[in-house]
Amino acid sequence: MSDLPRAARPFIEFPTLLRARGFAVSPEQTTGFLSAVGLLGPKSMGDIRRAARATLAPPPERFDEFDALFMAHFAGAMRIAPQVDADSDDDTIRVQEEGGMFEPLVSEEEQDTGEVPTGSERLAEREFAPSLELDALRQLGRRAPEAMPRRRARRLRASSRGAAYNMRRMLRDAVRTDGDVMQLPRLERQTRQRAVLLLIDVSGSMKDQTDLYLRFAHTLGRAVDRIEVFTLGTRLTRITRALRLRNQDQALAAASQVVSDWDGGTRLGDALQAFLAIPRFAGFARGALTLVLSDGLERGDHAAMTDAVEKLSRRAWHLSWLSPLAVGPDFVPQTAALVSVAPFLDDIADGSSAQSICDHVLSIARENAA
Repeated sequence: MSDLPRAARPFIEFPTLLRARGFAVSPEQTTGFLSAVGLLGPKSMGDIRRAARATLAPPPERFDEFDALFMAHFAGAMRIAPQVDADSDDDTIRVQEEGGMFEPLVSEEEQDTGEVPTGSERLAEREFAPSLELDALRQLGRRAPEAMPRRRARRLRASSRGAAYNMRRMLRDAVRTDGDVMQLPRLERQTRQRAVLLLIDVSGSMKDQTDLYLRFAHTLGRAVDRIEVFTLGTRLTRITRALRLRNQDQALAAASQVVSDWDGGTRLGDALQAFLAIPRFAGFARGALTLVLSDGLERGDHAAMTDAVEKLSRRAWHLSWLSPLAVGPDFVPQTAALVSVAPFLDDIADGSSAQSICDHVLSIARENAA
């Protein structure tokens, strides 16, 4: 790529972008695209787009997606912001998920973030610093596979002390021994790790903690069998797929492209209500170890947040709220929103450092390990 003329690089990179988004583009089509651009001697962006459509041949049902990618790549006029549902009403929470539709990178409302909770939406990208070597996260990655809480599964396995008899094995053994039963094989229920659900606040008041929380989510995701991760701000965004990448820096970079409301306003109640309103998402919380990483600084009326946390507590096996403000054993919630949801939480814990978060998760595992 570095040997190519600078002017040709965007035309080579665009088919690569299409392939990353699931379009079938062969090397011959890339060559044809370059030839078409050279043959047309394009005088406008429209000429390049028509050449791209003719040679790269996107399926008709994906024309809109193709055009949006084209404009994002060549004109920089749009940012890919996948979303599951979006309404024109500014007071309606948006739900975003990896893979989907497109919208302009335009924010009608802007505000200084990190000072007070606000419902104003500000769409932005975020870059993360190179990976930090945190001992607490490394220890969590080593200990979590065995230490995380487990639940009884439906399947049975052989056991010397099981409550049920393995009749099939007993009959097979009896056939081999001419009817003599030498022992009574038993069965017991298997156990499996409980699912983990992480709900991470990425609003402006949490911008100093966002990097740590996402690194914690990635580390835990590499250590457990099942995990779902969502971000909460002015939108609800599922980032589970992005965090599945093995390399942590690459995973955070992928997440930064999926989430579009970094360091924006705070609408926790609406985001949690949106999570519960989608049956597939709400099902992730059933029987799961659920961790909400947020300072709980909800703007205005907190009735929606209280109602959502109450419903979430009925679905979750264990519901913890980890706040960077909950430092010390004598912490008492001060905000009206956090006070209102406290009765529905199993605990409110210190979320100010990697060590405190990891210690809390492993303490849950030790106290409720079956």
